[in-house]
Amino acid sequence: MKRLINQRPGPVSTAALALLPFVVLALVYLLASDARLAENPNDKLLPSFSTLAESFVRLTSEPSQRTGEILLWKDTGASLRRLAQGVGISAAIGLILGVALGAIPLIRSGFAPFVAVLSLIPPMAVLPVLFIVFGLGELSKVVLIVVGITPFIVRDLQQRVQELPRELIIKAQTLGANSWQIVLRVILPQVVPRLIDAVRLSLGTAWLFLISAEAIAATEGLGYRIFLVRRYLAMDVILPYVVWITILAYLTDFLLKQISRRAFPWYHTGEPGR
Repeated sequence: MKRLINQRPGPVSTAALALLPFVVLALVYLLASDARLAENPNDKLLPSFSTLAESFVRLTSEPSQRTGEILLWKDTGASLRRLAQGVGISAAIGLILGVALGAIPLIRSGFAPFVAVLSLIPPMAVLPVLFIVFGLGELSKVVLIVVGITPFIVRDLQQRVQELPRELIIKAQTLGANSWQIVLRVILPQVVPRLIDAVRLSLGTAWLFLISAEAIAATEGLGYRIFLVRRYLAMDVILPYVVWITILAYLTDFLLKQISRRAFPWYHTGEPGR
């Protein structure tokens, strides 16, 4: 008898198992929505799927009467711009500091404890400070993302550098490589795919900080729109926005994964499906 731990589903079974939780969630929502609407046809808490579909079409095609712009695309562009800036800056800082802390003992001794302490500070606790220091404009929202995810990326890359086989460093030194050459030619190629993984893992957190900042101080953005319409209990707007944010996050994660697979195939050797 084959042990459960050794049983692997085929392609069809994998797809079916992947879809199963979504189907169950949709059925639960459908039953709950039908029950509430049967008691009160004007119930706003759980709108029907047809109402959600009509609302999504309206949000994606009809311009706003006040601004003349299509709100969903306007909000999406604003949020993605802030997210890209915040995550991009965090990745750059994380790569530089992570490699430095992992590769150079003197820097690690001086700054690793400081980075560890920074990583334990709840970013939402310093959000008011960021608004006071950087104002209510775009900069404070980007800085919140940077403050929130950079320490995680730095510590993850530092650990990756320290996990590299010591033999690689010794061989490079034996061949006459200096510290700069070792970092560029030995350490950096090993760390970049791990950087992509770290960015992928931090995307959910980055979205959380972005939505929070937009909800407090913004005039456009996906988070701003959700918190704007919540006062009207407009779930036919909130739920499509939540689903849209989820789709954007998934597509971003999928894109980064494909970039990593194509640029660094050796890093993914041995993964299921390869």
